[in-house]
Amino acid sequence: MTVLRSYVEGRWFAPGSGSPVYDAVTGDLVAEVSSEGIDFGAALSYARSQGGPALREMTFHERAELAKSIGQLLREHRDELYQLSYRTGATLYDSKFDIDGGIGVLLGYASKAKRELPNDRVLVEGPPEQLGKKGQFLGQHLLTPLRGVAVQINAFNFPVWGPLEKLAPALIAGVPSLIKPASQTGYLTARVVELIVAAGLLPAGALQLVSGGAGNLLDHLEEQDLLSFTGSASTAHRLRSHPNVVAKSVRFNAEADSLNMSVLGPDAVPGTPAFDLYVQQLVTEMTVKAGQKCTAIRRAFVPEGQLGAAAEAVTEKLRTIVVGNPADQSVRMGALASRDQREEVRRSLKALEAAGHIVFGDPEYVEVTGADAERGAFISPVLLVADDARRAEVHEVEAFGPVATLIGYRDTADVIDLAGLGKGSLVGSVVTGDPDFAREVVLGTASWHGRLLVLDDAAAPESTGHGSPLPMLVHGGPGRAGGGEELGGMRGVFHHMQRTAIQASPRMLRAATGRWVKGAPRLADGTHPFTKPLSSLRIGDTITAGPRTVTLADIEHFAEFTGDTFYAHTDEEAAAQNPFFGGRVAHGYLILSFAAGLFVQPDFGPVLANYGIDNLRFLTPLKPGDEMTVTLTCKQISPRPGDYGEVRWDAEITNQDDTVVATYDVLTMVAKEWNQ
Repeated sequence: MTVLRSYVEGRWFAPGSGSPVYDAVTGDLVAEVSSEGIDFGAALSYARSQGGPALREMTFHERAELAKSIGQLLREHRDELYQLSYRTGATLYDSKFDIDGGIGVLLGYASKAKRELPNDRVLVEGPPEQLGKKGQFLGQHLLTPLRGVAVQINAFNFPVWGPLEKLAPALIAGVPSLIKPASQTGYLTARVVELIVAAGLLPAGALQLVSGGAGNLLDHLEEQDLLSFTGSASTAHRLRSHPNVVAKSVRFNAEADSLNMSVLGPDAVPGTPAFDLYVQQLVTEMTVKAGQKCTAIRRAFVPEGQLGAAAEAVTEKLRTIVVGNPADQSVRMGALASRDQREEVRRSLKALEAAGHIVFGDPEYVEVTGADAERGAFISPVLLVADDARRAEVHEVEAFGPVATLIGYRDTADVIDLAGLGKGSLVGSVVTGDPDFAREVVLGTASWHGRLLVLDDAAAPESTGHGSPLPMLVHGGPGRAGGGEELGGMRGVFHHMQRTAIQASPRMLRAATGRWVKGAPRLADGTHPFTKPLSSLRIGDTITAGPRTVTLADIEHFAEFTGDTFYAHTDEEAAAQNPFFGGRVAHGYLILSFAAGLFVQPDFGPVLANYGIDNLRFLTPLKPGDEMTVTLTCKQISPRPGDYGEVRWDAEITNQDDTVVATYDVLTMVAKEWNQ
């Protein structure tokens, strides 16, 4: 037994003694935990003064590499973490859900950041807005990292995934993190932090750990700090309303417990694949992590006429669940996180029994394999059937364990109304083969849910399941579920950044954002920009090429050559009736091809590849005899690891009257150096 350490101000700290934490399976003492003696104000100051500046010096891509490195490191230590996770009551499957899930979030965020964010320290959001008539007064949104600390207070049920899913977006945004795990399972979180610190992957102050209570941590939060919480709705309310959090307008996000639903469609009768999917999903959600998931199904809606069949099918499946020591390979469900948690589940069940009756399981007794049922925190899976679908307890009381209630509904409108009685959920699911029913339920319940899974035969083989959050999708929900959004792809990163509207002339906007905008100076030094490697290319480097006359012969040849014989290009009489053209016009792709022929420098050089076009718009048609000119301007430079980088070019095509014909961005790969 050891006293669990904290990692603050760049060093490990252990108090003399603390509160006991017990093995969920054996009841043995695992550790003592306390935050006594930690100076929370100093810890936050250390993160702001050391970790923040170091992270902000890096680009999004460099920080994404840090997230990737942490994920790879932890992947190498999975077996060790699995073994420690057994002590939390988790089976190997549960542990993979937690540990591999957390690693996957890190790697997923790293990959998305390198694909979707520039290799830069700031993010320009959206196109410039023209604020003046002549285009010399523009506005644009700029996102910069907050200069505070991302403080996370986590629940006991996911001691690895919980911290890592919050660390990943904060790290990529450039904000240091302070992790405060729940004491019951904090020893697993502490081991994860020990591995990261020992590897020396992060700058000093980028990551800190507080084992034990939060003390007066919230008193020291400042305006640039963030507070994220996962846990009960009541605790979320206390944190949200903390006087200092309110006074400093601390950015707050909560993922709270919720009574998540699953709906069986009327078409999914016994014997259909959808019925079997529903039953299997419900049993899985009840027993994975012993039901200790904020996404677990608590309210299982089935058509009133199928209540009996559903109860029988779920009961039959639950009878096969072996409860016991999670290290035993025959065990399908381990223990709750603590004996205190077991008592909390039993109290909640007493409240639920006022609205329904138990059809499977005994809250006071369970047969256990490989362990002592009383020394460990074991409980039987419990399935109830609601006697009254609208009793408040069914929609308000959550037994945070292997507990679900079957609830009958009359019709589509009824189940939509019943779903809303939960007052907000993280996730819901609809199991049906009927697209019309699925659409009505999704649109009717979406406002109460952060995520909805529609499960049918086609999705089932690839589905990650009702309760599996994914780093590319929003995880969080309205109302009781906390009102926030965790994860959510780049939304999670942007949550840690300040969005600022910059108003300026094009020249000053280019200086602030590092990107060329229309109206900013163009740089024409007589050298073709395509002959310049990244090391000598400058934002604003420009070439203007043309004019070239577009002839009727060109249009007809292009139509014949490509097979694009759309009437607007080939039939003068029909084209004349078109309200946009009034006669034959050049193909849009012919215009782009001619433009490329005008601006491309054909010789072997530092431009390695053209990999795409963004934001293409055709604004004015070109008719036979019109002239076209193209201006290409270096708009954005994004170095990549290795020998090349990405260059975004602004392309503008005009006609003989200087009217804009088309605008788009050309994307190229360019060598950093070129000595050929």
